Amino acid sequence: MEKTQKKKSSLNIIPRAKHSISRKYISKNALKVLYRLNKAGYEAYLVGGSVRDILLDKKPKDFDITTNATPEQMRKLFRNCRLVGRRFRLARVIFRSEVIEVATFRGSNLIFKSNKKLDNYIIGHNGMILRDNIFGSIEEDAQRRDFSINSLYYNIADFSVRDYTGGIKDLHKGTIRLIGDPEISYREDPLRILRAIRFAAKLDMTISYETAEPICQLAILLHNIAPARLFEETIKLLHGGYGEATYYLLRKYNLFQLLFPLVSSNLTEHGDSYVELMIIRALYNIDQQLRKNIRVNPAFLFAAILWYPLLENTKKLIYERNISYIDAFSLAIHNIFDKKFQILAIPKRLTLLIREIWQLQLSMKQCYNKLIINHKFYAAYYFLNLRAKIEKNTELHKISKWWKNYIALQQDQKNNYNIYI
Repeated sequence: MEKTQKKKSSLNIIPRAKHSISRKYISKNALKVLYRLNKAGYEAYLVGGSVRDILLDKKPKDFDITTNATPEQMRKLFRNCRLVGRRFRLARVIFRSEVIEVATFRGSNLIFKSNKKLDNYIIGHNGMILRDNIFGSIEEDAQRRDFSINSLYYNIADFSVRDYTGGIKDLHKGTIRLIGDPEISYREDPLRILRAIRFAAKLDMTISYETAEPICQLAILLHNIAPARLFEETIKLLHGGYGEATYYLLRKYNLFQLLFPLVSSNLTEHGDSYVELMIIRALYNIDQQLRKNIRVNPAFLFAAILWYPLLENTKKLIYERNISYIDAFSLAIHNIFDKKFQILAIPKRLTLLIREIWQLQLSMKQCYNKLIINHKFYAAYYFLNLRAKIEKNTELHKISKWWKNYIALQQDQKNNYNIYI
């Protein structure tokens, strides 16, 4: 880890001739919003991940804009505008094929220390910001952002890039660095812990010493995040095309077992348990699919992560209750998705498919040709294949080969399903 110095960077303006951002890399809808704000007399900047990605020669996923116009002023300016968010009030300018999010400059949160009761700024007892609608200047906004590499502003007025926090230098060094005091920053928004991991894996960068140092101590703060939000962030971590690299970083900072407590007893020093081998192999395969722009259903990954804890629970139930394997297996599935064992809220649409992948593992052992070949079958078949390779199980290999031959005989059917859909 690279050690960084605690110091505020002064404003660095990079003129158009000295950076690689061109309007041809920016969506037409984002440009429309920028130009209209600018024409109406407001400051308007492209900010965050899109600026960072273009400077790194990557294609941005979305385009966020920041301005000194208030949400109400933006609603008057754009007929296709909707104001959303209570915690962070912002405007969404809605186009046919794209939604552009526009936020007003955030003001300094030091105002909270004045002990005034503010309806538009609320902080919890644990330091987490619950509502943040204090508006301010671009200088204040820059200091309120999470990482220096996400605090770069592309000015539509003169096409320059404004850097208030040393983000350009960190981009060149390949450093993920929090703005301000890391402990305060993590307490304000614990999800920044996971974002530091995600950006480091995604961008192949190093987390600075001061940014990394508090992670293990403050990871418990993630329990304060709503399970649905934590699930969304976990999908971004493990299902973005760089899941395997992310997994190793999560393990390094003892975060994976926090997100998936059911696997904690199976994590080893050398990473060679069935659970770990299954997770690594599944993430590798999914990364390869996503990089080919092939759609992947997250249910396959969660089925892989939780499979061996499911088998352990099944054996435990058979021993404790003296019930059949089928009954124990069904009850174990119910237990796995019990909310008290989860920090993540896995949506029902996924748990239903996960259940089917698991239940088909039992059906496939019988090797009878009554199963319907559809997307669920293919997911279960490749899951069976994965198990055979992980366990080096001769019986599973034979079963997998039988189904492979069975599939080959069904050439009259459409067998080009995506295996993970």
